[in-house]
Amino acid sequence: MRATARRRWGGFLGTAALVAVLVLTGCSSRDEATNASSAADTAAVGGAADRGSGGKDGAAPKAAEPGAEVPSDLRVDQRSIVYTGSMTVRVKEVERAAAEAVTIATGAGGFVGGDQRTSDTGDAQASLTLRVPADRFNSVVDALAKLGRQERREIKTEDVTEETLDLQARISTQQARVESGRRLLAQAKSLTDLVLLEGELAKREADLVALQARQRRLADLTALSTITVRLVGPETVVMEEEEEEPSGFLDGLRGGWEALLGTLRVVLIVVGALLPWLTVVGVPALVVIWLVRRNRRRRTPVGPFADQPAPVVPAPRNEPPADIPADSTN
Repeated sequence: MRATARRRWGGFLGTAALVAVLVLTGCSSRDEATNASSAADTAAVGGAADRGSGGKDGAAPKAAEPGAEVPSDLRVDQRSIVYTGSMTVRVKEVERAAAEAVTIATGAGGFVGGDQRTSDTGDAQASLTLRVPADRFNSVVDALAKLGRQERREIKTEDVTEETLDLQARISTQQARVESGRRLLAQAKSLTDLVLLEGELAKREADLVALQARQRRLADLTALSTITVRLVGPETVVMEEEEEEPSGFLDGLRGGWEALLGTLRVVLIVVGALLPWLTVVGVPALVVIWLVRRNRRRRTPVGPFADQPAPVVPAPRNEPPADIPADSTN
């Protein structure tokens, strides 16, 4: 019994020690990976800056020290920027202009992400979603504007440089944690340790896959810009979207007044729907009620003594017979 208990306690202590080693190894690997990724990012940024400026005396760029912070004042060509644009162009022939827009996008190395068209007479229009390389964004927008008469253009940019660098550092850290988990899994000697390490490794791999998916999505947005172009015919009426104004007292007053008018409108609709029924059913009901009340009034006696109560007749007394004296005794 003592030997069995010792073996159980020994297995428990071994599992606890293995978990502690796993946690410490993951933390140290994460710190090392973070420092290494920060140093690599700093070195890459510094090398790109030196190559862009030509350096001094042709000297090679120096690597950044480990743990150094990434500079935030990067040049425009070194930053990760997401470009999105939307425009409305009035053309003579919508189908022909749509075909030319597709040709412009594919010729710039992009593709069509969405295509919606209506060919009604007098109201023909097309809405195209184009994905083009970021370095050809401005040239493609200018080419699309020349398809007809440009009526609206809106371009938005979003700087995601810091998010990109942070995501890259987190991926490096997570990769180091996955590698350390795999090494410890290969050294597992008991079934309990194997199950525990497999669960931890699966969790780390899932986190790594999620980070890599975010990185691919971000890289796609920065590499390919999105342009939404709306082509309308010469007689098509374009409904412009109203810009949202900040809410305030006047907006609240306007909303309350509109709600009151809406309530009154509903009440009038209900009254209008019930009015025919009230006319058909209510009028005969009122006539019947009037006739019933009239008959009741006729049955009630009318005169000077109608309101006087009936005379009260006194009850008879129990008197003895006349031939027997009242005070006689046997």
